[in-house]
Amino acid sequence: MKNILIERLLRYTKINTRSDGNSESIPSTKIQFDLAHVLLKECEDIGLQNVEMDDHGIVTALLPSNINREVPTIGFLSHMDTADFNSDNVKPRVIEDYDGKDIVLNEELGIVSKTDVFPSLKKHIGKTLVVTDGTTLLGADDKAGIAEIMTAMEYLISHPEIEHGNVRVAFTIDEEIGTGADSFNVEAFGADFAYTVDGSGLGEMEYETFNAAESTVTIKGVSVHPGSAKDTMINASVVAHEFFAALPAEERPEHTEGYEGFYLLTDMTSTIEDAKMTFIIRDHDSIKFNERKEKLETIARELNAKYGANTVTVDTKDSYYNMRNIIEENMSIVDLAKDAMLRLDIKPIIEPVRGGTDGSRLSYMGLPTPNLFTGGENFHGKHEFAVVETMEKATEVIVNIIKINAEK
Repeated sequence: MKNILIERLLRYTKINTRSDGNSESIPSTKIQFDLAHVLLKECEDIGLQNVEMDDHGIVTALLPSNINREVPTIGFLSHMDTADFNSDNVKPRVIEDYDGKDIVLNEELGIVSKTDVFPSLKKHIGKTLVVTDGTTLLGADDKAGIAEIMTAMEYLISHPEIEHGNVRVAFTIDEEIGTGADSFNVEAFGADFAYTVDGSGLGEMEYETFNAAESTVTIKGVSVHPGSAKDTMINASVVAHEFFAALPAEERPEHTEGYEGFYLLTDMTSTIEDAKMTFIIRDHDSIKFNERKEKLETIARELNAKYGANTVTVDTKDSYYNMRNIIEENMSIVDLAKDAMLRLDIKPIIEPVRGGTDGSRLSYMGLPTPNLFTGGENFHGKHEFAVVETMEKATEVIVNIIKINAEK
């Protein structure tokens, strides 16, 4: 299984599937079809049935039941796209029997994954790591998950003595920009519940995510000659600074952890006459989430009272909600995954996601979908790596979930 996982991960990561948050097409980048076509053929080759790719590039398939009793249909999903970081010409490298020392990713460019910066590396001494060449991300998020789902399906097909119900798999688009689930047909997928295989370290399982929103703050200034600006000029850049300064400094991502929410200024453009700021708002608690959105409106009202009506406008749109509200009504699926891990002597680590997954949206679309680990770490950058032994465990957890479900 180890060599199969390595081969799949290396092959998938070399296919550029970077999504684009500024695109209006579906998928956001046509290059995602490149991997979709590969996975479509691979699903057929290993013997899955009802293999399809829709107009958006989402690939789905079925492992049909081999038992004559009804059990819930399980789904497993991983996304094909990668994050907003260089993913052109990915050159993955396999390190056998990692020695626990700093990893030189690119000697020529002096790019090193240092253990004092990434102390989790020392947890993997003796393991097999897949790393980058220091110029791109790896794409283990979420191509490790794809490799694990595909390998688990192939294993079950080659071991027909293992009883299982219907299993649905899907390889999705545009997860990294938060729009992929919009194109997913939950009813056609036909699963009773599902798991995204999109997490990180061994044993991690998440069923709590942030509530999320994006706010665009637009500021209209008044530009006049500075020599005659008194009581006339309204400098939009200065107003933008005041707006930002009115937010609590301790509630930025760099100062928060666990269940603590935050405001993040992601983009800003400004001149004297016009300014625009984009914020993302995050909080696990729905009441605090709404209070955060109202905070932006309050600041806008205060600045408009100071500078004049309509100087500042705020446009906020919700992105996704905490899937805990849905999963708590279906905790048996969390217990099923915990049982699958415990039977493999894996300690389940259940923590809130300081982010979102496709499961955030899918759960509210009628498909309860917690998240499972993949073995990838340091996502979204050149220091990303994958631990192959953890990938093996993730594959075994998928198989175990399917086996235990059939025992009911």
